[in-house]
Amino acid sequence: MLNTAPKECPPRLLAQARQHPRVTTVVINPVNAVSLASARLAREQGLIEPILVGDVAVMRHQAQAMGWTLDGLRLVPAADETEAACLGVALVSQGEADAIMKGHVHTDILLRAVLNKSAGLRTDSRLSHLFHMTVPGSCKALCITDAVINVQPTVLDKLHIARNAIGLMHALGNPEPKVAVLSGTEEVSKSMPSSLDAAELVKLAAMGALPGALVEGPLAFDNAVSAEAAAIKGIRGRVPGQADILLVPNLESGNFLFKQMVYFMGATAAGLVLGARVPIILTSRADPPEARLASCALAALHCAHQASRAAVA
Repeated sequence: MLNTAPKECPPRLLAQARQHPRVTTVVINPVNAVSLASARLAREQGLIEPILVGDVAVMRHQAQAMGWTLDGLRLVPAADETEAACLGVALVSQGEADAIMKGHVHTDILLRAVLNKSAGLRTDSRLSHLFHMTVPGSCKALCITDAVINVQPTVLDKLHIARNAIGLMHALGNPEPKVAVLSGTEEVSKSMPSSLDAAELVKLAAMGALPGALVEGPLAFDNAVSAEAAAIKGIRGRVPGQADILLVPNLESGNFLFKQMVYFMGATAAGLVLGARVPIILTSRADPPEARLASCALAALHCAHQASRAAVA
């Protein structure tokens, strides 16, 4: 049942990102082959200019093993992953980098450094994670949020999660993304709390809390992605069958969904943490190089969008 077709970084996403300058990116503790290879690939593809923060001797040794000299790159010494996270975040705070990339570091250590008040990277938004999913043979991307950070989000948390996702879709050139607030049913039911949350979120959106998007729900998964299923059930709206963003009820449901798409459908899952002052490229050791490259492309487009908005302001 597992899909073994080769993964690919979506060509359209890569081409779109290459239209913008490389993003100076701190790579936190890239002391293993996987994280160094990811930084090298993204640099060679014209997406990032990495600053490597970690044990310099180990980084040089690992790079030499893969035939990479590290010539011309900035290397910042750090004793361990905690120091690397703090030093990398400090570089961003000082304006020396515009994005962060997770290397060989625990996610909680990295996010703790980002959320430290003295670092200055916090915003009014809650941090959330978004997967940008592309399936071979399809030109449409489907975003899933949040499947990594917010375990059991409240309605207010979901408002932040939706805003972050909508902002990224704007950066990708979609001025009015369609957001499906998922539940196990399209009916509002007290026995299913996620349907109540969805109804509340849709009300808030109607009051102007989520500008620049169409937000509808509760929607079951089939109704969100299949126009035929929605029509059979008599579900009307502009989002059913056309969703760009799937706002999942909780981390577990999102985690199951994105992994099903990866392992059964051969999807490429590019991931970013949003809601901080800069995007955070968050990858896993199990991610293929194509997913890592796509994540860097997302970060490049996010940064370009932020820069253009700042220029207008």
